[in-house]
Amino acid sequence: MRIGELSERTGTSRRLLRYYEEQGLVRAARSLNGYREYDEDCVDRVLQVRGLLDAGLPTRVIRQVLPCLDRPREIRISGAAQETVDALERERDRMNERIACLVRNRDAISGYLDAVREAQRQPAAS
Repeated sequence: MRIGELSERTGTSRRLLRYYEEQGLVRAARSLNGYREYDEDCVDRVLQVRGLLDAGLPTRVIRQVLPCLDRPREIRISGAAQETVDALERERDRMNERIACLVRNRDAISGYLDAVREAQRQPAAS
């Protein structure tokens, strides 16, 4: 697929897709006329990259982690720097904090909904 289709399917601008390619996060073949050609797997890869960027990981760390995400049972370690390990630990801890916050918020909303539904079942006082 060409860059326009990948952009539409992932909600990612063409400019960002070119940047991802420049950073080694996605790969594109080139057609004879120089157009970028992406395979179907790039859709998932771009969405994965976006999620990791949204989580706060820098592209240099994402580039190291992506091979592990493609084949989780085949984790390959290629001399991860302590800085990378520290960044991943911080990100994991931050995710755990966000998950705990989301769980608290979900539970609060569920409690509110339960109270509203209970109040709706009660006959109105005259």
